[in-house]
Amino acid sequence: MNVPFRPAPGPAVRALATRIGRLSPSCGPVRLVGVDGHAGSGKSTFAGQVAAALGGAPVLHLDDIASHEELFAWTGRLRRQVIEPLARGRSAHYTPYDWRARRFGPARPLAPAPVVLLEGVGAGRRAVRPHLALLLWMDVPCEEAWARGRSRDGEEQRAFWDGWVPAEEEHFARDPSRPFADLLVRGRETGYEVREGPGARPGPDHFFTEGDGPPAVC
Repeated sequence: MNVPFRPAPGPAVRALATRIGRLSPSCGPVRLVGVDGHAGSGKSTFAGQVAAALGGAPVLHLDDIASHEELFAWTGRLRRQVIEPLARGRSAHYTPYDWRARRFGPARPLAPAPVVLLEGVGAGRRAVRPHLALLLWMDVPCEEAWARGRSRDGEEQRAFWDGWVPAEEEHFARDPSRPFADLLVRGRETGYEVREGPGARPGPDHFFTEGDGPPAVC
């Protein structure tokens, strides 16, 4: 049985939640926070912990926006269904994709909450960055992340991963996110390590970091 790597929440997550709460809105009344990184890097787990530390902030998973036919060509759908309504202060309605049935389902509402986390590969792409209050990058080397993902998904998804890896490589070659990340995040057994990223914006906040170690690269 494969046990997923799930770092425990700790001071870094709570400090991040406090920092996010001090940010200015970036998409209408919403502080839209992107959580990007390679597939298998722990984005969903981390976003869920940050959302909980924020008192239950909604998390939009880009897996619900992408599809088999459009692994990365989903920018227009995200803009129409999510970004534009939130920017007007209205509830968004997006149609989550069913990866088994290979079709989009009924619309789900997404309220313009004070903070909305946008989690998934490509959350920091150039078309989305202008709408983000903060961009986080899960700083796990690609090979390590993909190995975790393959282990998590098992043999059933082997063919999907064989197609996903080159598609992800092509995406980040054309539209990288890490160079623009405000913060780099790495899971440790004892919690998360959060560091200022290469795209950190000047500001008065000093940020709590947990742990130590060299930056991860692909």
